[in-house]
Amino acid sequence: METIFKTKFLMAVSIIAISFSLFFSGCSRSPKLGDATKSPGPEATNQNKGGEPSPASPEPTPTKEPVPTIDVQSVKPNEVGKIMVVMFHNFVEAFTPTKYDDGQYTTTFSEFEKLLQELYDKDYRLISMTDYLNNNIDVPAGCIPMIFTFDDGTPGQFNLVNESGTLKANKKSAVGIMEEFYEKHPDFGLEGTFYVNLGNGTFEGEGTLEQRLKYLVDKGFEIGNHTYNHINLRDTTSAAEIQKQISLNQKTVSELIPGYKMTTFSLPYGLPSKELQSYVKKGSYEGVEYDNLAIMEVGWDPALSPVNKDFNSLSIHRVRSSGINPVDCDLAWWLRNLSRGEQYVSDGNPETITIPEGKLESVDQDRLQGKELITY
Repeated sequence: METIFKTKFLMAVSIIAISFSLFFSGCSRSPKLGDATKSPGPEATNQNKGGEPSPASPEPTPTKEPVPTIDVQSVKPNEVGKIMVVMFHNFVEAFTPTKYDDGQYTTTFSEFEKLLQELYDKDYRLISMTDYLNNNIDVPAGCIPMIFTFDDGTPGQFNLVNESGTLKANKKSAVGIMEEFYEKHPDFGLEGTFYVNLGNGTFEGEGTLEQRLKYLVDKGFEIGNHTYNHINLRDTTSAAEIQKQISLNQKTVSELIPGYKMTTFSLPYGLPSKELQSYVKKGSYEGVEYDNLAIMEVGWDPALSPVNKDFNSLSIHRVRSSGINPVDCDLAWWLRNLSRGEQYVSDGNPETITIPEGKLESVDQDRLQGKELITY
């Protein structure tokens, strides 16, 4: 069991002033806030053992900047709190509801732009699904991590346009809007996972499918599995069909981006019957194997911290994005109803997990992975 460090922060007036200044100036990715500054060891000095100056040597490799101490009573970190994994589907310029589609899963580009600004102003910062699963959450002190996921590979999410011979993300797409926002606010992050069905039209627009996927991967986005043809898993009665659909999607990605493996899966329409559920996680078809490390549920509530004792990577809850027709438990609803104290609030140091003492029982210490647990 990891050693638990119960800390009492008695800070000098000057350090408190610095901490307050950093916290209330907003969540910037630099500098990070967390551990107290440590003095450099003997190897950092330019002295040999005899005390004489060492001969000239090559330029030393820069060391990682130490993380300043925070005032926990001001920041109130809670790294066992909830994290919203947002589920997006359709993006359009304008939308008229019909009796077949009332717009619950559709977002306009203008509303998405407003959403990014709202999230930024409320101290949310994007992280990748991989970092979430690996408990490698690195956002500034006082900020709240959030994960974007996009299902179905629709062109409103992302498509390429040809500008003077160069393929770029269409500014009238979620990715194009995110890129533009990131240029203005790089500390917000540019992260997200796209769950695609590569047997259907995917990100239709300019360029080949290979160019589209590579563009996303090169930008740091992740590609996840959503079956080859977006089959209805709830109605599937064949283990062979499940394995075929997931494997074909993986095979196609591997052919387009050699070596790329999709390790997370988004359920199309929900889970199959209980006796078939193991094939959603792991299986093979015609020599192509897959092993999903995480499975995304259809959205309704926030996910748990990766150090929470009830965390289950095979059942990641998601929050539905706010559509044209708002509904209870969509993102706008949760932004109104989920208190800051219930959410994962970062201490700014990815090497420590800081929580209120009263939440200690919620932590699975086996999930700390060597990180220092701090209570206050």
